[in-house]
Amino acid sequence: MRFVSLSVIAASAASLSLGSAAGEPRGTSPAELPPSLAVPAGNALAFTLDAEGVQVYACAVSGASFDWAFQAPEARLSETSGLAAGTHYAGPTWESADGSKVAGVKVEAATPDAAAIPWLLLRAASHAGSGRMEGVTFVQRIQTWGGNAPRQECDATHAGEVARVPYRAVYRFYRKGVGARG
Repeated sequence: MRFVSLSVIAASAASLSLGSAAGEPRGTSPAELPPSLAVPAGNALAFTLDAEGVQVYACAVSGASFDWAFQAPEARLSETSGLAAGTHYAGPTWESADGSKVAGVKVEAATPDAAAIPWLLLRAASHAGSGRMEGVTFVQRIQTWGGNAPRQECDATHAGEVARVPYRAVYRFYRKGVGARG
């Protein structure tokens, strides 16, 4: 299996900073959030984590042609302070440093920036372990950067190639109730 080099994108990703350290806002105000991504009433923001990693794609047959097929995310989750908080991987699953996990299913998507993967609203589908991810009901993926399928050619001669495209995002985790904290 051959790997596609995306070092230019990786260098660009290294220069991007989410969070207050760069003077940028950590979140998106409700007025800036597409209405389709609003969390249902009765759920409150519990905590927010930054993600930095890659979106993994494979060149594969798609109907009568070939296309880059999304495989999985691989990302580190961190607090605003930069402290490690867990990982994000296939499922999609978010695993806290305490071992608790939540897996989600996509409810809605919006694309505020065509140069980045969509913003998402996901509903919790399953939980494992007790800890920070316990009781999470919804997850929003916002402020995305990068992560789109590669622009490199994908055809029979490239079948099986894997591309790891850098991305960053902010994930907001919600729980039932008002004023939830985690």
